[in-house]
Amino acid sequence: MENPGYCSGSFDGLHHPSDDDDDEMVDIAGATLDFSTTDDVPPLSSAVYEESNGTSRTAGMNGNGPSRLVDPLEDPLPGVGTYEDFNTIDWVREKSKDRDRHREITNKSRQSTVALLHSISDAFSGWLLMLLVGLMSGALAGGIDISAHWMTDVKGGLCLRGFWFNHEHCCWLSNETTFQERDRCPQWQSWAELITGKSEGPFAYIMNYLMYIFWALMFSFLAVILVRAFAPYACGSGIPEIKTILSGFIIRGYLGKWTLIIKTITLVLAVSSGLSLGKEGPLVHVACCCANILCHLFTKYRKNEAKRREVLSAAAAVGVSVAFGAPIGGVLFSLEEVSYYFPLKTLWRSFFAALVAAFTLRSINPFGNSRLVLFYVEFHTPWHLVELAPFILLGIFGGLWGALFIKANIAWCRLRKTTCLGRYPVIEVLVVAALTALLAYPNSYTRMSGSELISELFNDCSLLDSSQLCGYKQPANTSDTGVDNSLADRPAGPGLYTALWQLALALVFKMMITVITFGMKVPSGLFIPSMAVGAIAGRLLGVGMEQLAYYNHDSVIFKGWCSQGADCITPGLYAMVGAAACLGGVTRMTVSLVVIMFELTGGLEYIVPLMAATMTSKWVADAFGREGIYEAHIRLNGYPFLEPKEEFEHSSLAVDVMRPRRMDPALAVLTQEGMTVGEVESLVESTHFSGFPVVVSSESQRLVGFVLRRDLLISIDNARKRQDGIVSASQVVFTEHTPLLPPDAPPPLRLRCIMDLSPFTVTDHTPMDITVDIFRKLGLRQCLVTHNGRLLGIITKKDILKHMAQMANRDPDSILFN
Repeated sequence: MENPGYCSGSFDGLHHPSDDDDDEMVDIAGATLDFSTTDDVPPLSSAVYEESNGTSRTAGMNGNGPSRLVDPLEDPLPGVGTYEDFNTIDWVREKSKDRDRHREITNKSRQSTVALLHSISDAFSGWLLMLLVGLMSGALAGGIDISAHWMTDVKGGLCLRGFWFNHEHCCWLSNETTFQERDRCPQWQSWAELITGKSEGPFAYIMNYLMYIFWALMFSFLAVILVRAFAPYACGSGIPEIKTILSGFIIRGYLGKWTLIIKTITLVLAVSSGLSLGKEGPLVHVACCCANILCHLFTKYRKNEAKRREVLSAAAAVGVSVAFGAPIGGVLFSLEEVSYYFPLKTLWRSFFAALVAAFTLRSINPFGNSRLVLFYVEFHTPWHLVELAPFILLGIFGGLWGALFIKANIAWCRLRKTTCLGRYPVIEVLVVAALTALLAYPNSYTRMSGSELISELFNDCSLLDSSQLCGYKQPANTSDTGVDNSLADRPAGPGLYTALWQLALALVFKMMITVITFGMKVPSGLFIPSMAVGAIAGRLLGVGMEQLAYYNHDSVIFKGWCSQGADCITPGLYAMVGAAACLGGVTRMTVSLVVIMFELTGGLEYIVPLMAATMTSKWVADAFGREGIYEAHIRLNGYPFLEPKEEFEHSSLAVDVMRPRRMDPALAVLTQEGMTVGEVESLVESTHFSGFPVVVSSESQRLVGFVLRRDLLISIDNARKRQDGIVSASQVVFTEHTPLLPPDAPPPLRLRCIMDLSPFTVTDHTPMDITVDIFRKLGLRQCLVTHNGRLLGIITKKDILKHMAQMANRDPDSILFN
């Protein structure tokens, strides 16, 4: 309950500074930011009450209306039942509110046709919202794909037919383009040709090199400046914060309109700059921003935080659907990796929203090939049981890389948070962008975008393929081909050896540069860089296996299934398996990852290799630490997230974790009657708890209920303005019937309606593993501890997280928020 609270008086001054104040500054993804304002939910102030209650208050002051005892139950107050920033929602109360609302609508629907139509529209509103989320997210994803593709090509040159054409589309329009040199056409000119008129030679190379670095620095500078100036929440991946928000935590503005606008723009700039990052994670954030904004169009989602989180779970599925063109994989990703509460109804709506988003993206056709992603591929050669060994090797590599990456990246991000490096985010981004461009340009495989690299590595060589990766020695009989124009296994030629050396250098470069890139103050996804690392390793192993099979087709391993002249090994399949293994090692995804990769290839035949590599990578990575990259960043930032997958293995009891401890002051409580408004305000002002238990009396300590600090202050402030006679000496009453008062006593203030009459309680001897399960499964904010019905103390989610950190030999003060 250690949350910053309010001071008594008007709501413009409700902030109560303290040493444990969580609202003054918050550190998101390593950047210390001040979030005193929000853009999606306006802050409460006296003006709210002036506007909503001005009429009744004026009538009372002028004597035109009789004074009455105000009961918030009959007259709902603005702000009651809402939450402060950086607080956890009460899932039980939110679900109860929604059930009451639904019950009221159902009862009214039997009384009139208008009420029946309202009931039908209320039931349909969820599906309509999913439709809008899918359409908006699909349209934005299409725009991001088209813009990023064009701006990536701008670093290399311009199209003379029209500057808005990217390289591929420009050469499509040319009649002089050959199949072997499809990337060369007179209509597309490099910067060296445009500036100096020369396309070959060292001077032209240096000019193109410098222009590549210039555009990389320009795009990255614009991205970090826009994020820093307009929407600090737009940096990073967004998935750790989305997971925390879906668990019930509130971060005002994180899913607001400014974050959406800036994240969309800067995502294009960051991807185009050539930094080692992807757009897939940030697309989940973009889709959730769309959902949060559209929720405000529907009352039942605008006013209920739990219902809104159901929509955000579906939006996370939409984000992956448009990122990979994998609607089913998106739904499973939301279920497996992101969502905290995922009822069956949300599953259906997630599927519908992901379908709409994929259909919208397919209609836009951003890549001009009727595919939803740039690296869609189809394989036709079957795999053999012997190949499971190299697939498992790729899984081991993916697990080792994932564990190493998480430790290295968290160490780098912690260094960024604790040193002066974090104070200069613009300089950091520019230095990393310059270093990336400087080292990436000489190597064609690091110069191209991550999606293009993965597409190249997944590619299965055909007869007319001009890629360096297909630089095999041509067979004497060119008719010796496999199915679907794919060539039989052949010996490697000079072009392939050159490509393998470049890929080996690209692998080292990608592994190192991704560690310092992820977590910078620009939108940065991790899916594409992780897949690129795995795809490079897989392609190298695949080519090695292919050559081994070619030169040893009579050996015991290959005899019987790989005869001479047959197309036995598909290096592109190894690249795909390696990509899945590395992504699984970093994120610890399993089922959803396999389905996403299956949807990318369109073949059921390769599910077993994918499953073997993915599970192996998870097992190997879990041996070094059970946290995925997103959980590690959640812990680094101190978010109050109870990981559902984490086991509580200690034998402590509730009395060991509750507060107050033995040497602490007594628990601050309210009595159901006998306290005055002044005493309540004094108690609230002298503490920083976000709620107070209500007991029968100070002597008995028998528990009656629980009241939130925010609701208490709003009700008192409102009563002082609306109800005549409410002064500091007025008695605060939480009982059902007003007690007898002296004739000259001021009227009492009844606040029973804002009190939770059924707070969750456990006894002092309840094992903590059961208590933790209760918090996880019910989404509790706090739980009261009793002994024979008498109140002993309180346990909050923050107390549990601190206790778990202490048991794991971590710093308990790293849990920043409640």
